[in-house]
Amino acid sequence: MPRANLSAPVVVAAGADLADADGFEQVTLSAVARRLGVQTASLYHHVRDRAELLAGIHELALDELADRIAEAVAGRAGRDALVGLAEAQRTFARRSPGRWAALQQPAAPSTVASPGAGRVAELTMAVLRGYDLSEAELVHVTRFLGATVNGFLALERSGGFGHRTPAPEVSWRRTLTALDAIVRTWPTSDEGFSS
Repeated sequence: MPRANLSAPVVVAAGADLADADGFEQVTLSAVARRLGVQTASLYHHVRDRAELLAGIHELALDELADRIAEAVAGRAGRDALVGLAEAQRTFARRSPGRWAALQQPAAPSTVASPGAGRVAELTMAVLRGYDLSEAELVHVTRFLGATVNGFLALERSGGFGHRTPAPEVSWRRTLTALDAIVRTWPTSDEGFSS
């Protein structure tokens, strides 16, 4: 790619593609420069350092994930919307493993405030508002949902489910059914726990 075509979005997209191909941990400015066919110094006109590049990949992944979620939950409510949300995440994680890995990193303040982050949060809240939950409980349910989906996907990706039957797909369907049941009966107190 000619140097004249370089821009911050081009550099970030190349970094995201490299993450998908070789792993998120392999993303460096020099590796991205090689991928683009330019000198590493050329990238500093578009991204300040590796941290800014990784934050850009995180933001790009949020934008792309928000698009997938929006498509998956459109016109759905309740269990159907929850399944659409989880399936969109699983599909994204499988097709774009480096971008998904970026989403598992601590977010920079600019990433937290990015439009993609806002869209993912809004879409998730919209799905959960389809259940009989108070606004005060939405943060707890969102954390539970994220931990469950991310935990399953991490174990699946690492091969943690590959040594037993039935197939992970069966467990995934059971997990989504259980998620729906739990969200429908979400507790509204910490009864049973002492501080």
